[in-house]
Amino acid sequence: MEKIIDIQHLSKSFGTNEVLRDINFSVDKGEVVCIIGSSGSGKSTLLRCINLLEKPNGGKIIYNKENILNSGHNIYEHRTKLGMVFQQFNLFNNYNVLKNCTIGQVKVLGRSEEEAEKIAMKYLKVVGMEQYINAKPAQLSGGQKQRVAIARALSMEPDVMLFDEPTSSLDPEMVGEVLKVMKELAESGLTMLVVTHEMGFAEEVSDRVVFMDNGVIAEEGAPEQIFNSPTEERTKEFLKRILKEI
Repeated sequence: MEKIIDIQHLSKSFGTNEVLRDINFSVDKGEVVCIIGSSGSGKSTLLRCINLLEKPNGGKIIYNKENILNSGHNIYEHRTKLGMVFQQFNLFNNYNVLKNCTIGQVKVLGRSEEEAEKIAMKYLKVVGMEQYINAKPAQLSGGQKQRVAIARALSMEPDVMLFDEPTSSLDPEMVGEVLKVMKELAESGLTMLVVTHEMGFAEEVSDRVVFMDNGVIAEEGAPEQIFNSPTEERTKEFLKRILKEI
């Protein structure tokens, strides 16, 4: 398998608070990796470091065989290769759905308006939002906004999609529609790194599950191993607590 992201000895602190400690793991091309763990375990910070929204204090992030933490690395170009879907959608409220999905393509990738619209329509169809192209975000439900956010990220045609708890701001009845889109993307062979509280999704869709606890990777493995026979006490406790809540 070809490694697309390889993280080596990564650390990140905010002041005296050490959020990530000596993180080592990699993602292969076409792999779907779900990161699970309690709030505050460092999951979102890890994702934000990979996208350089946060600057790590130490270690390496090798992306396509190049350490992106080297000083000469172009952050903006790097971000075009990694699509990011946030908890809070982060759509432009003053633009309609179509414009939300074309503006990055035109401004950042230099595509023509016509080409950008064609690509945006392709991905809006993928997420089932093509009939809403003239709607503004305020006219959409949370689930619809998140599907537009996914289409917007896909329109940049990234190598990897990063999802930071994409369903945590949604009402329960809207979670399913977003997970369905993500499942279809996973089946299409897209490389995905997903921070999630949705254990059913992680178990069903991921190739590998990473369990984080207190800023370290406590355990990782195939979904059936992590969910059915975890080896670490911390993993067992977390799953027992989470699965009891469901």
